[in-house]
Formats: sequence, structure tokens, C-alpha cells
Amino acid sequence: MKGLRVIGTGDFTHPEWNREIIEMLVEAENGLFRLKKQFLPDNSLVPPEGFGPEEVRFVLNVEISSIYKRDGAVRKIHSLIFMPDLQSMSSFNSRLERIGNIRSDGRPILGLDCRDLLEIALETSADSFLVPAHVWTPWFSILGSKSGFDSIEECFGDLTPHIFALETGLSSDPPMNFMVSSLDRYTLISNSDTHSPSKLGREANIFEGEPGYFWMRDALRAGGGGTQGFCEGGLSPDPAKIGASCSTGSNRFLGTIEFFPEEGKYHLDGHRKCCSRLEPAETERLGGRCPVCGHAITIGVMNRVNRLADRPPGIVPQRGAPSWRLLPLVEIVAQVMGVGPQSKKVTGAYMELLRRFGPELPILWSHPIEKIAGHAPPIFVEALRRVRNGEVSIKAGFDGEYGTVQLFNPGERDRFSGQETFFSADTAGSRKNPDRMAERFPKDGVPKSSMSETPPIRPSLLNDEQLEALNTGWIAPS
Repeated sequence: MKGLRVIGTGDFTHPEWNREIIEMLVEAENGLFRLKKQFLPDNSLVPPEGFGPEEVRFVLNVEISSIYKRDGAVRKIHSLIFMPDLQSMSSFNSRLERIGNIRSDGRPILGLDCRDLLEIALETSADSFLVPAHVWTPWFSILGSKSGFDSIEECFGDLTPHIFALETGLSSDPPMNFMVSSLDRYTLISNSDTHSPSKLGREANIFEGEPGYFWMRDALRAGGGGTQGFCEGGLSPDPAKIGASCSTGSNRFLGTIEFFPEEGKYHLDGHRKCCSRLEPAETERLGGRCPVCGHAITIGVMNRVNRLADRPPGIVPQRGAPSWRLLPLVEIVAQVMGVGPQSKKVTGAYMELLRRFGPELPILWSHPIEKIAGHAPPIFVEALRRVRNGEVSIKAGFDGEYGTVQLFNPGERDRFSGQETFFSADTAGSRKNPDRMAERFPKDGVPKSSMSETPPIRPSLLNDEQLEALNTGWIAPS
């Protein structure tokens, strides 16, 4: 439904999750895994052009929290570890269990130097690799303002050559990282940092080629193509041109799908208790103190990047790759409808969008907007256009508080007369009309569709919200 082909398992050090990985997954091809047949979910909800459950692949990985003292300071750093096979995963877990407690949390906390963690991983399997996670987050990252270092070399020392990728986190994106020339040698990736299933794909990495552990690792080691990776130039190239005019037929890393970094929880400086949100210049003027209570300000990602930056924005290094800032589809729908993202109306409209246009990420990223315009309300098309073009208003996040992205100014939605929701009065009434219901769901139980290429979805397998979506008819007929 998201349009993701490869997903990290996460948490493979946790005994219960590890047991489920071993029980439910089987080796597929090229170092990846797939669900065993008996665990495959029903694929009736797979949208057109989506990957079926049997096509989704998993890569073995875990996030580990290292808390230790180095050079007179306490370091708190999160790292992503990737393993190529189940035997290596089990051996790695056995070694870590002799060092600390890996049973109490999916992201174990170990008093282990990050350099030594990398050494253990490489000793376990030469094919493993480590990626520092959300590298700018103040409290738990390699470059964080509170407990990190000023360079990758300071952290990993003699093993630095084994680090070839950095995960930028929600509060920064590649263009921000490009301001720090010491990071030019690293490929910048963006992972979802998923704490619930709905967050899958809020950030993602784009590869060209057939999925495989080893070539994905090698593609990250090789990096992007600098300005060549942008094909037609610019920081937001046309996704269609990436896949067409830039195709080489080889396996390579193409770029990332990003949060708006201002939406991240630590983008700006601030003190959440006093609702103090500060730009870096304000923090400097105030001496790093909250203007309300005098408490020390949490230095955010933008400030930290500025402090380590040695060149202005807009420069793309040789290994640089393009990136796209997007909002999750459910958030766009919620703002279009003027209701909360958890509402049943939003869920129903979300499912209908997938049924009509395919998985979420292609809708957000690559589907030509003119094709969507022929089958969606004008207000949704305009919202999607604004997101793709970055025409949004953002109150930046700070000190653990997420930022907010606003697509429409107060009263602006009124310009879209009759489009304040995805449901017209006519179709809203039809849900209670048994004759219309019988027309939509004939005796054979297969709903009729106005788009002949859309595969039927069996209503007996849908929940109330999904049934509501099928019967809204909010999309203009083709």
C-alpha cells in the first residue's frame, strides 16, 4: 500500500522479535528475505501497480543506542547495523548479549563505544555495515549538539573508512548536510524512523535495479552522481526523468524522499516547556538561554549544521543525490478535508486514492499531476501540487516538538467551492440508498468500478472505513 519494495526488519536483537524473524521469514534472493507463504496476508487490498505481499523484501537490521564516555564527555549515539544472513545476525546478538542487556528494548542501550560496536559487526561478518542514525539529533547522534562529536573521524578513528553512509534524520535533509564539506565522502540516506506502521515510508531511499542486500550496500558505498544525479539540474528534478533519461541499467542509489526538515522535532532551537522556538541568531543573542525562564536552550539541528558548515547552501558535492520533500498522503487528505488525520473520512478517502491511483509513494512523488487532476477534486490536486513545489507554510519543530506544515491559509479553502471535503452531497446520500448500494455491489460481491483497469476488491474483506471509501464516488468518473 505504501509502495515500498524493501523494508528493514528493525529490532533483530530483541529475543521475541528475533524469534518472529526466524519463524516468519525465509531467505529470498541476493541476501534479502521474504515472508513464508503461510504468513502472507491477503492481497485483496493491494492497489493497482502495487507490490504484492509476496514481492516485499526484508533486510536484517537493528538500531543500537551506545552510551559511553570518550575524551571526558558522555557520548550518546544511535547506530544502524545491517547483517546479510540469519547466522551472522545470531552470532552478532550472542556477542552483544555478553556485553549488555539486549532483552529489555527493541533498541538496546549498551555501554559500548561506537568504534568497538563497528568492530564487532565487521568481525561477525565482513559483509555487515554500520550507518550512524539521525546524525544531527541533539541528544542521541554522532554530530548532535549535546553528546556527539564534531566529525565522523573523531568517533570511529581507524575504522572510519568502513563508514560510507549517514542517515540524515527527520530534522535535516541532504541540502542542509551539503553545507558541511567533511560529509562529502558519505552517501546521505533517509530512513523512516518508524514507531508505528502508518509511519512507514515517511522517508525512504530510492534505488535503481533489482533488490539485493549486496548491491544496495555497494550502491550506497558508491554514492550518488553529484549534479549528474539531478539529470536535468536543480534540487527537485522530475522523477520521471530520473527513471527515463538517466537510466543506465545498473544498480545504483538515486536519492531520497524526505520529511520537510522544519517538521522534525529538533529542527530549530528552543525550550518546549515555555513554548520558546528560536532561530540560531536569536539563541546566540540570548546567550543560549530561554527568554521566558532562563533555562538552557536545546540547540537544534539547523544551528548545529550552521556551526559545522564551511560553505553556503546550494552546493551539490560529487556524491550528492537528489531529494524530494513530501508530506504523508494521509496528512494531505486531512488538510484538504479539514479534519484530523485519524478520522474515518480521511481513512476512507486514503483507501480510495490508493484504489484509483496505486500505492502512496508514487502518488506523492512520481505520478503526473495532470493525470491525477482528471480524477480527483481540484482542492486535492492543488494541495499535492503545493507539496511537490514546496509551497507550504511551516512552524518549525523544536526541543522534541514536531513542526506543523500548513497547505492552506485561513479562509483559502473556501475558494474551492463545493470541494471542502472529498464527499459531495449526492454521493453522501447514496451510501444510504439500497438501490445504489446494490448497483455498486452486485450479487457476485464484486464492486463495479468506473476505471476498467482497476482490479476488483472484495467487500467482504474490507473494514467499515474501506467500505465507505468504495462507496463515496468522490472521484470524477473517467
